[in-house]
Amino acid sequence: MKKLLLASAATAAMTASAFAGSHSEEVKIGIILGFTGPIESLTPSMADGAELAIKEVSDSGLLLGGRTVTSVRADSTCIDAGAATAAAERLITSDGVKGIMGADCSGVTGAILANVAVPNGVVMISPSATSPALSTAEDNGLFFRTAPSDARQGVVMAEILLEAGIQEVAVTYTNNDYGKGLADSFEAAYVERGGTVTLNAAHEDGKADYSAEVGALASAGGDRLVVAGYVDQGGSGVVRAALDSGAFDTFHFPDGMISAALEANFGSEIDGSTGQHPGTDSEGASVFVDLVAGAFDATSPFTPESYDAAALILLAMQAAGSDDPAVYKDHVFHVANAPGEPILPGELAKALQIIADGGDIDYVGATAVELIGPGESAGNYRQIEVKDGVISTVQFR
Repeated sequence: MKKLLLASAATAAMTASAFAGSHSEEVKIGIILGFTGPIESLTPSMADGAELAIKEVSDSGLLLGGRTVTSVRADSTCIDAGAATAAAERLITSDGVKGIMGADCSGVTGAILANVAVPNGVVMISPSATSPALSTAEDNGLFFRTAPSDARQGVVMAEILLEAGIQEVAVTYTNNDYGKGLADSFEAAYVERGGTVTLNAAHEDGKADYSAEVGALASAGGDRLVVAGYVDQGGSGVVRAALDSGAFDTFHFPDGMISAALEANFGSEIDGSTGQHPGTDSEGASVFVDLVAGAFDATSPFTPESYDAAALILLAMQAAGSDDPAVYKDHVFHVANAPGEPILPGELAKALQIIADGGDIDYVGATAVELIGPGESAGNYRQIEVKDGVISTVQFR
């Protein structure tokens, strides 16, 4: 899929001149995530991951001949499309960002893409927007994601549950693009493989009482309750209502429910529950943990993907010899996929130098990045189980 980047001596000289001329200029990268809202416990480490890549590139002094890079944060809220769109508009028109790392939740990501990124011609790379609908969104080649589509996650969920002997489940999902897309993908895969979904029903975030929703799910029955929601919002509310009523005592959690907040909220009450989120046991994942060195949670869902998303934006700029999104958007695939010199976390300076010298890279990163189709991750998952109140890794898929 990757194209070799070949440059003549004349082109190389012109590029070097352009780099030198831009030495003192600053490149701004927007980081738009739900710092408030239903996944606010996940986003601090996601932002830290992206900013680690940005600092690494800036400190190298090698981007486009020595340009510094800074980040500008904005709040997507995860759920308020109007607020997210306004925040993204400010990033572009007021702050002058040249690319956006984000957004996070699928609904606001789609809104920003359609209403801000495409009209303004700005590249977005999301680390966590997983709705299958985004695979076919009109994006003018500007949108990528380092997380896989929920079309893949639904299959993984079905396989995990059926391999565990869980033949019948009830499903509750947050009533938005993410929740419905994942619930539908899961049900199709689960039923196709012989499982039974007793009820597939939405819940609204922000409610104080989920007893009615849990009552309907309990009446439908099932060996486990699948909660395709948000850990800092209605998803946890449903789990608490189910535990308090005795309707369900084990659950299956997709990515939006898995964080340290899940352990804090329920501890050993949910022992035996299962789940999955994007993740890999690749060399790059281990290197990323060492690179972070405890400064933040390097294994939190979508944190490695955030490092990779920011890195890809900057490496594509270097490959293009420009921070113009209209130019560097065509180089994201080039730097992300083989062939080329493999690049792991902590090696961004090496990558920048290889590109500046006319060479070719294969950015492996923290998540074994391989972009497919419309520019999304092929998909690897960390399968988890809750044991003694702690989220434990079972295997990687």
